[in-house]
Amino acid sequence: MDVNKNSYTFMFAAAMVVVVAAILSFAATNLKPLQKQNVEMEKMQSILRSIEVEGTREESAEAYPEYVTSELVIQNNELIEGVDAFNIDLAKQIRKPISERQAPLYIAEKNGETFYVIPLRGTGLWGPIWGYISLQNNLSTIYGAVFDHQAETPGLGAEINTESFQDQFKGKEILNDDGTLVGIDVVKGEASGESEVDGISGGTITSDGVEAMIANNLQAYIPFLKEYTGYSGSTATAVQPDNN
Repeated sequence: MDVNKNSYTFMFAAAMVVVVAAILSFAATNLKPLQKQNVEMEKMQSILRSIEVEGTREESAEAYPEYVTSELVIQNNELIEGVDAFNIDLAKQIRKPISERQAPLYIAEKNGETFYVIPLRGTGLWGPIWGYISLQNNLSTIYGAVFDHQAETPGLGAEINTESFQDQFKGKEILNDDGTLVGIDVVKGEASGESEVDGISGGTITSDGVEAMIANNLQAYIPFLKEYTGYSGSTATAVQPDNN
């Protein structure tokens, strides 16, 4: 074949496309289980970080069963059986009305205390944001918070995944004195209230996204948790379910 002809060039290019596509397909197929495992370990790591248990992904995967005692699914304030809480696609569920959402809830134990870890999903300036918050046994007080993002602006909205932003949420109150859900206000300037944290300078839309994300997601949990724990306004008594 005359290598100087256009037909040779086209055939060579077509062959290279087929070869490269086959290599990529083979790599994607073989790497998929490893990618899934990494995502699962990162998720366990984030859940444990919300209760201030630090470690690498591998360490977190080993420690996860030690701290997380139950994985529940809530829908319309009722426990749902037969659904794997850990593998629920929260991005899909959050688009549904609250009464139709299947909301995963993680119950953790550390140093004799019970914590309720709630996954969060919302929207920032450029794309999805997500995270986890853990509530103390009184249901009102945040014990820890972890946030992350897909494409927020570095140095601005991307600061939601820094300790300096996340640490502000510790000890903040999501319920008022009569037990009504108030969420967390992410405010400009210096936060002063029990339910306020400082927003990110220059990252107003992402800050507002975090505020809206917390308020929207908590609505699917608080009524159930009040009944589940025997909420009395200041204390709650955990009732462990039979399922795990």
